[in-house]
Amino acid sequence: MEKIRLSKLMSEQGICSRREADQYIERGWVFVDGKQISELGSKIFSTQKITLHKLALTQQTQLVTILLNKPVGYVSGQAESGYSPAIHLIKPERQFCAKPSCRQFRNNHLRNLAPAGRLDIDSQGLLVLTQDGRIAKQLIGSESAIEKEYLVRVKGDLPPEKLTLLNYGLNLDGKALKPAQVSWQNKDQLRFVLREGKKRQIRRMCEMVNLHVTGLKRVRIGKIRLGNLPEGMWRYLEDRERF
Repeated sequence: MEKIRLSKLMSEQGICSRREADQYIERGWVFVDGKQISELGSKIFSTQKITLHKLALTQQTQLVTILLNKPVGYVSGQAESGYSPAIHLIKPERQFCAKPSCRQFRNNHLRNLAPAGRLDIDSQGLLVLTQDGRIAKQLIGSESAIEKEYLVRVKGDLPPEKLTLLNYGLNLDGKALKPAQVSWQNKDQLRFVLREGKKRQIRRMCEMVNLHVTGLKRVRIGKIRLGNLPEGMWRYLEDRERF
């Protein structure tokens, strides 16, 4: 049996991200079969037991995840010419709080906060930003199968055979798309449920069946719904909520 880099194994097991693993190792917060490991690049067998110091566990509980209703005109990640990144909307005055016990915003909640997935500049709806590598891996890791639900306004005719193609049968970038759930929401709006997220996937799928997208809104990621979160506002993912 071949040994595996400790930080890689910690990420694969969902303990934390690789970046966080390296930080924990440097601080002496990682134990393998009860033995402290503090050397970066250490390798172990996949059968060995990894545990974290209580300080690492405490730090993990302090990491925040934010749900934003991104408006059209904001990019998900790094700023682009003429457009602001969605993280600029994470300000205390834009926090949506439906009850008195809401978590209080702190400036350190912006540190290492990054989008877990993308939402195109001309799309709106639910965008997740997180400090927690475990959640990022859950949502955008190579093995992620979490559903994303979208409401898509379209123009054009869609005969039944083309609707069938949207559900399964299209190829993008030379690869077959995973089966989707696509159905009419109303006379000019489709509901898409996907388990993958290729760049501009829905718009490209619609183009392939001669539909023009006039509006796209993400309304759900896994078990988390956009709900009544106003456009341009954000809230914290609550402790009881799971994707």
